[in-house]
Amino acid sequence: MLCLAGEGDEFMKRFAIATLGAAILMGACTNTPPTPSDTLAAEAAPAEPAVAAGAPTLDYEKFTLDNGLDVVLVVDRSDPIVAFSTVVHVGSNREEPGRTGFAHFFEHMAFNDSENVPRGWNRKAIPDWGGERNGGTWSDGTIYYEVVPKDAFDKILWIDSDRLGYMINTVTQEALEREKQVVKNEKRQRVDNAPYGYTQEVIRKALYPEGHPYNWTVIGQLPDLQAATLDDLKAFYERYYGAGNATLAIVGDIDIAQTRASVEQWFGEIRKGPEVESRTAMPVTLEGDRSLFFEDNFATLPELRITFPTVEAYNADEQALNVLARLIAGTKNSPLYREIVDERKLAPDITSYNNSMELAGEFVLQVRANAGTDLDDVKAAIDAAFVTFEQDGVDETDLKRIKAEQETTLYAGLSTVLGKANQIASDNEFAGDPAFAIKSADLLRAVTAEDVMAVYEKYIKGQPSIMTSFVPEGEADLALDGAALATVWIEEVKTDVASEEVSQGAEAVYDKTPSKYDRSEPPFGDLPLIKMPDIWQAELENDVTLLGIQNDELPLVSFDIVFDAGAWLDPDGKGGTANLVAGLMNEGTATRTAAELEQAIGLLGSGIRVAATSDEVTISATALARNFEPTVALINEMLTQPRWDSADFEREKAAALTEIKGREANPSVIAGLAFSKLIYGPDHPSGRPDEGTTESVQNIGLDDLKAYFGKMLGTNVRMHVAGDISRDRAVSALSGIAANLSPDATSLPSFEVPEQVNAGKAFFIDVPGSKQSVLIIGQLAVSATDADFNKLSFANEKLGGGISGDLAQVLRIEKGYTYGAYSSVGEGRVPQPFRAATSVRANATGASLDVIRDILTNYGPDFDDAAVELTRQKIVKQNTLAFESLSEKLGILHSISKFGRSMTFVEDDQRELLAMPLEEYRRIIGDYLSEPSMTYVVVGDGATQIEPVKAFAGGDVTRLDIHGDVIQEQASEGTH
Repeated sequence: MLCLAGEGDEFMKRFAIATLGAAILMGACTNTPPTPSDTLAAEAAPAEPAVAAGAPTLDYEKFTLDNGLDVVLVVDRSDPIVAFSTVVHVGSNREEPGRTGFAHFFEHMAFNDSENVPRGWNRKAIPDWGGERNGGTWSDGTIYYEVVPKDAFDKILWIDSDRLGYMINTVTQEALEREKQVVKNEKRQRVDNAPYGYTQEVIRKALYPEGHPYNWTVIGQLPDLQAATLDDLKAFYERYYGAGNATLAIVGDIDIAQTRASVEQWFGEIRKGPEVESRTAMPVTLEGDRSLFFEDNFATLPELRITFPTVEAYNADEQALNVLARLIAGTKNSPLYREIVDERKLAPDITSYNNSMELAGEFVLQVRANAGTDLDDVKAAIDAAFVTFEQDGVDETDLKRIKAEQETTLYAGLSTVLGKANQIASDNEFAGDPAFAIKSADLLRAVTAEDVMAVYEKYIKGQPSIMTSFVPEGEADLALDGAALATVWIEEVKTDVASEEVSQGAEAVYDKTPSKYDRSEPPFGDLPLIKMPDIWQAELENDVTLLGIQNDELPLVSFDIVFDAGAWLDPDGKGGTANLVAGLMNEGTATRTAAELEQAIGLLGSGIRVAATSDEVTISATALARNFEPTVALINEMLTQPRWDSADFEREKAAALTEIKGREANPSVIAGLAFSKLIYGPDHPSGRPDEGTTESVQNIGLDDLKAYFGKMLGTNVRMHVAGDISRDRAVSALSGIAANLSPDATSLPSFEVPEQVNAGKAFFIDVPGSKQSVLIIGQLAVSATDADFNKLSFANEKLGGGISGDLAQVLRIEKGYTYGAYSSVGEGRVPQPFRAATSVRANATGASLDVIRDILTNYGPDFDDAAVELTRQKIVKQNTLAFESLSEKLGILHSISKFGRSMTFVEDDQRELLAMPLEEYRRIIGDYLSEPSMTYVVVGDGATQIEPVKAFAGGDVTRLDIHGDVIQEQASEGTH
């Protein structure tokens, strides 16, 4: 589901994790922004979920400035960092037809210039200070956030206040036109060039009548965006961007009195703005079903979504609808899963969620079916499942499980300073209560079976809906019978890049807004001291190493068990075996079906997941501290009593084949897999997809999984635990699992990395109709244990380490060719590639390749003492954010156990960084970032972009199909 349009990828990653945990677990997108011995023999799941002795609390101080700005402060001294969140009560629901996407576009513009902050510092300086920053827009609001080392506290107040109160005078026509290109690239990347990307547009137009504020998507339409003027921007600012229409939340290592005084100084002079009228609920009703279909150029699987209109946020029925979504489709015991996945085998899964927004709500069922599946069969299965649900009613145990899961979700959402800041700012602005998350959890726990059935009867049973059938191009016969063709505006791929060339242009000329304060840049505060958390180690039976970090901020524990196995142990010709083993381990035990295992885990408020990568199979878990031992007991059961059910196996195999088919629809995945194949070759495990191919998965039988599982249990095993758990307690609980392992010295096989024969070559994959081209550029570098690994990571930081890197600054900020451009160095036991990646608008393909080549060519010669100092400061300060969450703490333990790093490796790495001279940076750049050694992979529209790529490559381009195999000259061009 698309709830947000973010200002950058970092926002979508971290903000979604930090703030939307509850919504994700409940299968909902709310009005807030998209926002795992004797002990082992114990009963794994009590009949009643344990209830915490005391409900969680959220202590805060709230005050309102004279200009109407609400300010909420929370002290959290667990780390020397501070998070800032500003929520402005304006989203796409305040736009007008013909100016759709404007709230999101304004959010982008607000990150550009302001009166007292140098040009570009909003995006560049904060990452250079070791912080993270971004923003996002959804139907009802806009959010801006940062999390920084506390020495940058005053600097963020300076930047944030200037953005809110002093940016509009700095906007120029050139800046407006440049940011239009960036936002258009974002839409192309997330909507136009993505399978099922137009679904939200079709649903909203059909569900909401013309003129309704939800009739259009958050990101809007490109023609509307192109028509935006400076006057439009200024009018939007004057109307909605006053201090009286916003909330500022600050959470972290702060002093309340000092923070309050600083906020009053920096924000107190900002204009209040006009009163923004409150919107009353605008729920919609449908006179009858509407069925629409669309042939999707990128889709390889048919998808059915059914959308029922429901209620606005904070309505008395909202929580019951959230619970209904989990009960009816959110688990393996749900009627829709049983009917569609288990019985009829039409799809690998089904999703359901209730999305209650400020003005109206939507209850959505989503099924991405197996290839070639008629969606009429899916609709018939949904109808049959509804009948079953009506007959059987609510399963009380499932209801208890959902309530138990909610407690863990609540804690997880408040586990970081950023999570708390975003949550309380949004809750204050939309609910008038900074601690509404606590109240919301209480409301959910109060939902009864009768409440659930009542909302089902009222909003779902027999009610009209919007049904959308998105099918692969040329497969309209898979759509629902009688569906009408949906119309969407589709951009024509242009070949003329000059017509869309933009630049930053000159800075605006204006008179600064008067202030009684000095609004120049404040100095840094005292640099926070960085120290790794205390790590304990224990050696268990069978040479199992257990590493742990005790942290009692929240009553949560995250832990995992890692087998050195993964796709590297797959039998020849049967790639995907490890992935299937992991999937089947999630499907129950010898004494529990998949649904029963899921229920037992959920009743504890826990989460357990098994996943395979190239060289590991990992069992990950999160548990309430009080339920740690029962959670471990369930994992022990999964390891010692595997189910090996043939029906489960066939279902998992079918799901894997569907997933493989689905990845053929994603240009970024196509590019990534082709690049890996070119670097490692088809015979190296790193050159093949971990999930296997259609052919390899079809070759796998249940006996192959049993044999693999036996090998896996004999590999090296590492365990890690972080959270509210003591060393003695963790050792006691996990010793039983270690004792049950049967090591036979199974080790990962070694594979020769082939000679690099593709240096300097360009490869092109045709995906007809692509509005963007995906570019991956890179070369084989070093393993994580190589003496040059850290140095290469340091050297890459200025090049592509986030939006402040050279790639993003030129390709996005200066040129407007892309939404984001980054580079990184892989971390693994064998040599990993350096890679730079971006998605650029189609007609800027050749120009972008030229820019990247120039940046790489000049990077070493231009790297100077100033670049060395910037790299040092940035990385050292980033480490203040490195240990906050439990997942980040587990990451530290992983690095120690997997790569043999010291217990103080972060501090050791910092010393290495500070001692690294300019000459060493230049050596590293020359050895590993040399442009002539790079392999170029381009995925885009062949009809319009092959010639620019040929021009870039001197006429020598190798064509590949979507599987990364060379197309012979006589082969036809259309391979998608």
